[in-house]
Amino acid sequence: MEKLKEHKPYQCSECLKCFSKKNDLVTHMRVHTGDKPYQCSECLKCFSRKSSLVTHMRVHTGDKPYQCSECLKCFSKKDHLVAHMRVHTGDKPYQCSECLKCFSRKSSLVTHMRVHTGDKPYQCSECQKCFSEKSSLVKHVRVHTGDKPYQCSECLKCFSEKSNLVRHVRVHTEDKPYQCSECLKCFSEKRDLVAHVRVHTGDKPYQCSECLKCFSEKSSLVRHVRVHTGDKPYQCLECLKCFSEKGHLVAHVRVHTGDKPYQCSECLKCFSQKTQLVKHVRVHTGDKPYQCSECLKYFREKGTLVTHMRVHTGEKPYQCSECLKCFRVKNHLVTHVRAHTRDNPYQC
Repeated sequence: MEKLKEHKPYQCSECLKCFSKKNDLVTHMRVHTGDKPYQCSECLKCFSRKSSLVTHMRVHTGDKPYQCSECLKCFSKKDHLVAHMRVHTGDKPYQCSECLKCFSRKSSLVTHMRVHTGDKPYQCSECQKCFSEKSSLVKHVRVHTGDKPYQCSECLKCFSEKSNLVRHVRVHTEDKPYQCSECLKCFSEKRDLVAHVRVHTGDKPYQCSECLKCFSEKSSLVRHVRVHTGDKPYQCLECLKCFSEKGHLVAHVRVHTGDKPYQCSECLKCFSQKTQLVKHVRVHTGDKPYQCSECLKYFREKGTLVTHMRVHTGEKPYQCSECLKCFRVKNHLVTHVRAHTRDNPYQC
């Protein structure tokens, strides 16, 4: 112990840390004094160490003196090269003491540890929301500022996050880098592939807490929950009618606009909804995809099959409130009710 002290004769009077060289002690003292004597001539930023100034100057000069011997990529800092080399070696020297997961960078380990500690040191000055990573805070702040620094070179649309721009660009390039190993179908986004794979696995990880029904996609669960809550967040600006799904509102608005964007390639008839076109096309193709399990009869529409099944089950779900007579088909009930009301809409 005494031998070690002899090698570090210079001691900091503030924190008692010892140094073997006097200039190391002088540099260290600036931690306590806040002294930054080295100034950048370009941006006037100050540093406590000369080496830090030298490294910083490369931001202005673009100098990258450290080159990777594997891929020839260059870096402005030696420690950046050291960290980069681990991409090639696979070395992950930093291990989490909680879950034993390993990382190639110390900063990645520090960030990861917050998963266990729950520490969120970065706080938004606008809404006080906290984040575990600085980059997450930077992205979040754009919600308040409206800043969208990433622009598409094709259509000039702007995005607040780089990842959103990357996904958007695939609209123009038609790139679909994510492929299903089962059916080889390709997708432009990874999340779409993950959702698609559940078609093959049958996995339905999202469960309704009310009726316990399960869904393969979270968005499907969100829509389903509105059946229980009665929530209809999408409102028509024309007639104020509300809908539980955005797609239903979009289809409804065409009642007011008269827009019919779906056209039959055979007879050129137009429809306001895609489902209407799909049903109509079967008139031309003769396709009848819905089969009765009892008599094997085929039907063009699912609704027609449902009505037909009542012939076998005897079900009559439509009841007259006047005489309690029941009917298998709704329009039969409507016709019957006129006998009580003496309403005759068809007059000569």
